[in-house]
Amino acid sequence: MLSVQHRFARILTTAVHEVSLATSVLDTVERLVAGGVIETVRVAVGELSAVEPELLAFAWEAVVSGTRHQHSRLEVDWIPARQTCPRCRVEVQRSPGQWHFSCERCGSPLAIEGGYEMDIMEVTFRQAAPEAED
Repeated sequence: MLSVQHRFARILTTAVHEVSLATSVLDTVERLVAGGVIETVRVAVGELSAVEPELLAFAWEAVVSGTRHQHSRLEVDWIPARQTCPRCRVEVQRSPGQWHFSCERCGSPLAIEGGYEMDIMEVTFRQAAPEAED
């Protein structure tokens, strides 16, 4: 098992973008829970957002490590981009990462809709136990 320092160093060398996003999500959620302890955070990540869901989840583990939120989970909802024909008003079926340039029915250029999401969708938390006085 890697130490926290080694895990964080590994993330920094491979996923600086996701570490920055995880830190930003944590900062935002900490303000929302006002001293509470985060249990789960569910985010929507779009296919075109340039975010790798697995790296974001790994980055989350690193940024909450050693904090009161260290047992929290980050859940990622993957949101695919859609390709539609503006003329036929149909959505073109495609495999992830595969793109079509024109509509098979009418030849019109296809539009891309969605897939840019990076949104906090849901947060669950509990109130922190009051600290005991001496």
